[in-house]
Amino acid sequence: MRFPLSLAAALACTACACAQTSFTIEQILSAPFPTELVTSPTGGKVAWVYNASGVRNIWVAEPPAYSGHSVTAYTEDDGQEVSQLQWTPDARQIVYVRGDGANSAGEYPNPTSDPKGAEQQVWVVALDGTEAQRAPRLIGEGEQPAVSPNGWQVAFVHKGQIWSASLDGKQSAEQLIQARGKNGGLHWSPNGARLVFVSNRGSHSFVGVYDAAAKAVHYMDASVDHDGSPVWSPDGNQVAFLRIPSVTEHKLFVADRSGPPWSIRVADAIGVRAGKEVWKATEGDGSVFRELGSDQQLYWAGSRLVFPWERDGWTHLYSVAVAGGEATLLTPGAFEVEHVAMTRDGREMVYSSNQNDIDRRHIWRVAVSGGTPVEVEGGAGLEWSPAVASDGAIAFIHSDAVRQARPAIKLASGEVRDLAPGAIPADFPSGLVTPQQVVFSAADGLTLHGQLFLPKTGAGERHPAVVFFHGGSRRQMLLGWHYMYYYNNSYALNQYLASRGYVVLAVNYRSGIGYGMRFREALNYGAGGASEFNDVLGAGLFLKNHPAVDPARVGLWGGSYGGYLTALGLARASDLFAAGVDLHGVEDWTEELDMGKEDDEGRLAFNSSPMASIKTWRSPVLLIHGDDDRNVNFRETVELVDALRGHAHVEQLIFPDEVHDFLLYANWLKAYHAAARFFDTQLKQSAGEGAASRE
Repeated sequence: MRFPLSLAAALACTACACAQTSFTIEQILSAPFPTELVTSPTGGKVAWVYNASGVRNIWVAEPPAYSGHSVTAYTEDDGQEVSQLQWTPDARQIVYVRGDGANSAGEYPNPTSDPKGAEQQVWVVALDGTEAQRAPRLIGEGEQPAVSPNGWQVAFVHKGQIWSASLDGKQSAEQLIQARGKNGGLHWSPNGARLVFVSNRGSHSFVGVYDAAAKAVHYMDASVDHDGSPVWSPDGNQVAFLRIPSVTEHKLFVADRSGPPWSIRVADAIGVRAGKEVWKATEGDGSVFRELGSDQQLYWAGSRLVFPWERDGWTHLYSVAVAGGEATLLTPGAFEVEHVAMTRDGREMVYSSNQNDIDRRHIWRVAVSGGTPVEVEGGAGLEWSPAVASDGAIAFIHSDAVRQARPAIKLASGEVRDLAPGAIPADFPSGLVTPQQVVFSAADGLTLHGQLFLPKTGAGERHPAVVFFHGGSRRQMLLGWHYMYYYNNSYALNQYLASRGYVVLAVNYRSGIGYGMRFREALNYGAGGASEFNDVLGAGLFLKNHPAVDPARVGLWGGSYGGYLTALGLARASDLFAAGVDLHGVEDWTEELDMGKEDDEGRLAFNSSPMASIKTWRSPVLLIHGDDDRNVNFRETVELVDALRGHAHVEQLIFPDEVHDFLLYANWLKAYHAAARFFDTQLKQSAGEGAASRE
């Protein structure tokens, strides 16, 4: 194992004269979290959603002052998401979605048991006019709104079908199309004459075009494969889309490094000419499609198409002529492109990546025809979700190790201006720990990256410690406040634990992103062999051998896939890990994947699960789960509690009607307070008491 700083220097950092800042969980979670950053088609405006202690509202900032203000006035921590923002063409209104989708039983998330229900609905809010005119107005039940270029109509999806309504409220919602399957991915043509959509039929999917004048649909170049990610040509006469081969037999948790190559096709929007393949991935590594972190995967940029590809084992941007030909690599190097936007003139791509800074994100730009990428914003912070304003300024969200995520804009002058600096509470903690990048070895020798939080206390002390595992597993923890709400909260709890005297190690284990395809598509991972357990052991041994850690008081925690690894560590290595907090983790892969244990695949999946090692599980555990979880079956926790009775000390915190990524801020607080108390009880003891509690 090795440290980026000498060990003496690292320990000296913890012995600063200033005392550790004391703060509460409420304070560290108090800053509003920004998402959904979008720029207006005219006027240089920027909009985003702020989640402030569970109260979600839309904010807008306009030039030249760029002083952010709220345009909605929701006041309750009611669990209702606000998302999918769409500007109207005149930039005077914003269409948005309130609420979340239904589960398999058709139930909408409703953690507050609101008797009025919690349907997912499309709304519109005006930025100017009288108070009554600025009040949000319901358009209809649904999601995925698409505002037409003429500005009077919005199409949206309701229960898998496509509907439409007028923005002025004079024409009520009506169904446009009756199509089989689940339909979505709506995009109007530039002149508003046609609407392209994706019809998902399960084993295959089509790209369809609805002609508004003829009130007719035709499916473009239909095949047995999965067609999707449609994008219009600037003149509205053609549509480009991805074709991903349907695979009838796909083994679970087998590294997807190669397969039948995906391709890009261009078809005529009015169905006169058949579709044409303009590009196809080469055989071998990278032939399986890898999505960007952005909603859009394909861009029509002038005479070229821009798309992601893993040809060299890293997710990069490429471009190809619309007429076809060889693809041009736009972003060469050992790094991953994630969030992407196109400039208004279609000449450049703006993107976030970990280029030259593997454990952070920065904003870059590159010409669609090729050339050397130029860094837009970098340094010791993190930047993500770029959006190009109508005046050419670049909006983005940024953070660093000690300052929370906040929206900003980079003006033509080069000035970077925060859009709502007054939104951060005055008592948000100062003096937070700056985590150190550490590189260490898994039990089988694989090189791993992590972030080490050392408490600001005197040198020479031995501290309790915890290992944190993110979920996903297609995630990466970073050297600062994270760009996802779930992991923003995780980072907050890690900071809180460090303030309480814990050493915290956040681990980027195999099967996560950021380190290339071979790291992500790990061999024998998850239900295919639990190879990540080598990383769990490596992290535990790293902390056990650290001079600031009491080796008898090492715990672990994580959620979802991180909960799975937490449970796996407790089940297989109770001698190494003294306690754990498992949030909605996978405990039995055969239960989660609805498979039997009779064949070789089923037996391997079960043996890769914590439930297979119950007899050696002795360490105490706190289990936290919402019983309307749509990601991990609540039955996982039910069966684990039953299996652990008589084997280990189990505590529970169950949230009725709560989902996987807790919708209520109050439940985040309850979960994190419970986790901190549990670790204080189990790890802040003498080494002898800690060992005795596990016997």
